[in-house]
Amino acid sequence: MLRWSLLPVGLRLSCTPPCSRRWLSTTLPVHADSPPRWGDTLLLPKTTFPLYNDPSKDPKLRRKTTEELYRWQWKHAQGPLFVFHDGPPYANGDLHMGHALNKILKDIINRYHVSLGHRVNYMPGWDCHGLPIENKVLKQLGVEINQLTPTQIRDEAEKFARKEVASQMEQFQALGIMADWSPETTYRTLDSEYELRQLDVFKAMVEKGLIYRQHRPVHYSPSSRSALAEAELVYNDKHVSHSVYVSFQLDLRSPHMSEQLRALLVGKDQPPSLLVWTTTPWTLTANMAIAVNPEMRYRIVSVQDSSESGPSIFIYAADREESLKEISGLLSSHVEILGELDGSALVGATYRPIFAPLHGSPESLPSLPIIPSSHVTRDSGTGLVHCAPAHGAEDYAVMQSLGLISSSSPSSTSLESTTSAAPSDLVCHVNGLGQFTEDVADVVGKEGASRLANKDVLDQGGREIVSLLTEIGALRKVQRFKHRYPYDWKTDKPVIVLATSQWFANLDNIKEDAIAALQDVEFVPAITRNRLESFIRSRSEWCISRQRVWGVPIPALYHLPSKSAVLDSDSLAHIMSVLRTHGPKYWWDGPASAFVPPSRREGLSDAQLDAVWRKGTDTMDVWFDSGTSWSMLDALYRDPAVSAQEGKERRRTFGADVCLEGSDQHRGWFQSQLLTALGCAATPERARAAPYSTLITHGMVLDETGKKMSKSLGNIVSPMDVINGGKGKNDKAYGPDILRLWAATVEFGKDMSIGPTVLSQAAEAMRKIRNSSRFILGSLGDRPYEHKVERAELGLADRYVLHCLHTLDQTARASYEVYNFPKVISSLSYFANIVLSSFYFDINKDCLYAEPEHGLRRRRVLTVLDQVLTTMTNVLAPVLPHLAEEIHSTLHGPDAPSVFAQPWVPVPDEFVDAQAEADMSKLFRIREKVFALLEQARKDGNVKSSLSADLALNITSASTSDVIDLLGREETTLAPLFGVSGVSLSERPVDESTPQWQYTDTLELEGTEVHIAVRPAALQKCPRCWTYTRHEHEELCQRCTDVVHPAPAKQA
Repeated sequence: MLRWSLLPVGLRLSCTPPCSRRWLSTTLPVHADSPPRWGDTLLLPKTTFPLYNDPSKDPKLRRKTTEELYRWQWKHAQGPLFVFHDGPPYANGDLHMGHALNKILKDIINRYHVSLGHRVNYMPGWDCHGLPIENKVLKQLGVEINQLTPTQIRDEAEKFARKEVASQMEQFQALGIMADWSPETTYRTLDSEYELRQLDVFKAMVEKGLIYRQHRPVHYSPSSRSALAEAELVYNDKHVSHSVYVSFQLDLRSPHMSEQLRALLVGKDQPPSLLVWTTTPWTLTANMAIAVNPEMRYRIVSVQDSSESGPSIFIYAADREESLKEISGLLSSHVEILGELDGSALVGATYRPIFAPLHGSPESLPSLPIIPSSHVTRDSGTGLVHCAPAHGAEDYAVMQSLGLISSSSPSSTSLESTTSAAPSDLVCHVNGLGQFTEDVADVVGKEGASRLANKDVLDQGGREIVSLLTEIGALRKVQRFKHRYPYDWKTDKPVIVLATSQWFANLDNIKEDAIAALQDVEFVPAITRNRLESFIRSRSEWCISRQRVWGVPIPALYHLPSKSAVLDSDSLAHIMSVLRTHGPKYWWDGPASAFVPPSRREGLSDAQLDAVWRKGTDTMDVWFDSGTSWSMLDALYRDPAVSAQEGKERRRTFGADVCLEGSDQHRGWFQSQLLTALGCAATPERARAAPYSTLITHGMVLDETGKKMSKSLGNIVSPMDVINGGKGKNDKAYGPDILRLWAATVEFGKDMSIGPTVLSQAAEAMRKIRNSSRFILGSLGDRPYEHKVERAELGLADRYVLHCLHTLDQTARASYEVYNFPKVISSLSYFANIVLSSFYFDINKDCLYAEPEHGLRRRRVLTVLDQVLTTMTNVLAPVLPHLAEEIHSTLHGPDAPSVFAQPWVPVPDEFVDAQAEADMSKLFRIREKVFALLEQARKDGNVKSSLSADLALNITSASTSDVIDLLGREETTLAPLFGVSGVSLSERPVDESTPQWQYTDTLELEGTEVHIAVRPAALQKCPRCWTYTRHEHEELCQRCTDVVHPAPAKQA
């Protein structure tokens, strides 16, 4: 019969093509005395690739795609250098899900670059110093810090840190991270080489005048017993303080009282009181002034007390009166205004110390000044602010600007003490434990001091202050006040502001350069740029000293006779030479005399030097430790053999191409890297260049309900439990690739969730990807296909799939470039599930199983499947490396090189076929209608298998011949496409009365009306291919007969 497309209009009819769907998984042997077993003649899929498997359990495969791959690519890659700098996790405890997400995202990026042929540098690191390790060691040993020497603590801390590094390293390896985990290609902040590089950075900052020492108020954590930088604070919005309204008695003998104020007070029976509000009553013992805003108006009022003592006279801001009246018990309903004046008229007057009544000699206590300050506002309080410069940065700044305290205390007695009184005229009665000291008696007298000394200011000490205020009649009101308050990020305990002698880095001189440098940095997500820039703009200094034992020393020398600190280029040059010879630990173990530079020895013997010099005991902020890690990358760029930059859009001469960490690192590592790099820059170019080109930020991992994970809630999902299985019955062992697949499907720029449901969905997605790969491997027989056809010989469906494959390839590569991993996975899943499983596999199973092994139609399909498997493996490899290696090993043998050894070659542009996409779109519309009719027939019980049906398509009208021509060209592929055994095409009306049953519908397709009819198959079922294409008296259908009983070849 002639092809329908060749018949004239009105006579186009189609014969029934022999295509269908069938997938047999097993066959039985044929016995001589049994009927033919046609299944034995089918080309069923054969593969060693299992549907369910965790290939990471194969040690050889795991090594091939991790350590061995990293070493191989570093040695053989010919592409440009790509540097991914690892932000060091803290060496304390098992990995949590945030660690897993972080390392997996980094590994996806690194593997993508390896697949492009780039030379990837990635050195995993660990942050090993600081308080948590100190505390863990003390807890494990069951001792207090004063029961061990500093050397013992350092030795135990190092042992602990190294043990934790080894444990975490093993867990990171379980995630399938590509890295060389040997000591030479990983780093720890406790390594001697690392510490020396860090001290070199510090020395350069000293030489640029950025490091200084000052006695001033800083955030101080009693729970950590150390000063904290702003980056180490978190803010608790639900903190509750017990705020107080108190009264300070104005000193009528003030020699500098303004005439206006003195005139208003003439004839008053009692001196007025300054009404003050504070949320930190424990700081009242350190009060040194009361601030007013000179531009605000203040009132002197008479208030009738509930007691019989008569009215009280108060001074407060006029703008605050209504708010103060609303506070129950603070002011009576009747307030008599005695006078009003500007705040400037209050400046110069003095008042009596609030605790003077408790002092043994109150008259010996000097009166304190009322000072002007713009930081006093109308927004809260009373318009009068209690100033304790030892406990408030703003108080310190205003009193310093007025010359009431020195701008910087000389490095004198107790230079490193955080527990003593200030070396200037600052008043402070709080020690490093956050407790009142005995010398508070200077203010509250001996009896009062006995009630305060050694009590926590944030607890019992604060309550005792309130009791003392009540007893002396200075307390007007106590209120619970919920507000935002700083907490120690490590201990989650509230901090205080405390005047201590600390080392600072001056950021004012470099932060504008830092902001300028960030303009050349790409931020992912883009909005995170604002967060980092705002943190940098808000900082003018960085407190870099910590009062801890376990850390890198601040190598300052202290000259005891002159009470001065020495930290300059000369001293550091000598100290560094000693430490390079003996190692950084020698700072703690060696004598002070060994570190005194020749210029300061003054002819003294070592013993004499040891008597007059002392080594500093402060350690550096751990953010300074990790922040200098960029410096270890400098050596890369000095080696031309590995530092090739050709082909890179953004070339580097130092630092990293990419850094990726959690959102908390905007206040931490992202910032400290930038500040230390610019702070020690030796050239103008480096002084405005960030140590990274791209900063990627990920959110926090929450439980499945969106709650933060915590032990108390019992909702922690451990990455090792996900991989290996947990203790519960339902805690499945998913293996690393499913955890990696989850990480690649979340929008990591936001907070994300994980739990049983999410993991189950990831496992199902993995199953479908494996299933598609397995079908292709089975069809190929676990080997690359050798009998490929030329593109010109491909059919419409084949060209369409390759067109979709090109789209997948381009989408995946573009998405990897911009770190949009969810789009990679969604595109891959759509291709595997819809384009392949639901379409291409479905229409070609009959062809693959029943057609001649080397027939053209079968070769077309295998040609496409071979290319599909190669590209799919390239796409999934960065995310699912174990699966990719398993596919590659199945196809090329277990001894084949890694799948990453061959660069990812883009799908050729010649596969782009817009016409194939347009033609298939039309056929898919018809297919959708056909499937709906088949489903209705199935529901009505008329068909069990769609192969028992035929399809009749009738063109009732057409404005063009496009659809008619398309159907004619594809007549031999329509039956498998529509899932039936036969398709007839006609331009005559369909006879609806002939079939036993029939389901019809009509589709308008680009000006052509197609009448669709599903009816019983006209022929019989073929026992070999199961399509209804066999004539009644034939053993098999014609196609199967030709395959099973081929005609003898003609003699030449």
